Amino acid sequence: MIEHIDRMLRHLLVSRIDHLTDDADVRFEPPDTDWRTYVSNLSRLALNVYLVELRENRGLRTNERSFSNRSGLVLVEPAPRRMDLHYLITAWSPATPNQAIEPAVEEHALLYRAAAALVAAEPFKPADIYRPGPLPAGFPALLADAVLPTSVLPADGFPKYAEFWGTMDGRQPWRPAVYLTVTVPVSLGPEEIGPMVTTQVTGLQGAEVVIRVGGTVLDATGAPIPRAWVRIESPEGAGLRTTETTAQGRYLAERLPAGRYRLRVRVPGLGERVRDIDVPGAGDDHDVTFE
Repeated sequence: MIEHIDRMLRHLLVSRIDHLTDDADVRFEPPDTDWRTYVSNLSRLALNVYLVELRENRGLRTNERSFSNRSGLVLVEPAPRRMDLHYLITAWSPATPNQAIEPAVEEHALLYRAAAALVAAEPFKPADIYRPGPLPAGFPALLADAVLPTSVLPADGFPKYAEFWGTMDGRQPWRPAVYLTVTVPVSLGPEEIGPMVTTQVTGLQGAEVVIRVGGTVLDATGAPIPRAWVRIESPEGAGLRTTETTAQGRYLAERLPAGRYRLRVRVPGLGERVRDIDVPGAGDDHDVTFE
């Protein structure tokens, strides 16, 4: 996942800064002595985009879950966590200072252009960054249509800046940097939680037995219909339980005594379906299809 963000950043900077020639001008190595040698051999200005830290964004954490089914098994997938990628972006010139050449001025100009390009693109939308071309082959679907929260030049800056430069061979001078954070989703993947529930009977000794009924609302192609209106009624039409389907087209009606009921489902633009059901009943098929 992170490598795709790296490549996206490289594409953004190279495509929008005219002083950069190709991908060789934006690299992700530590800005140490080896990097300085690389820039010297490159013989032109370059940007170093160094991933210095990763942290979970706790403020965006949620307990939401989505449900789906596969071959009769219910899958549950927690909402993705969010991870902040912290980058320090520095500009480097291969020139040696003398009376005629002042490399730091060229570096500052390039650093400004890098900051401007990043600010103009925030929040990052991969499809927009790669436009008019397509997304690269193998680009993760989780990122393809995402809007990635982005922070360019936050007011509080990077808190370990002095410590960071002190680790670069101990000889690198303190350099100005664009501090960038990009927040990306971390998918936890689906888990099987068991067979799909259509009818579940519960009760305590000496107490009334109650039943939970579930089903799926589908269109003519077999695709689930989200947010369909569902009501369990008495045989005379009195409403007893009202709910709506999830994003996966599933509905549940809780705490129904055993008996005969009327199931009524409405979908805007598709109309209404009504059927009688026995709870519990033979087969316990409570799915509804809009032909």
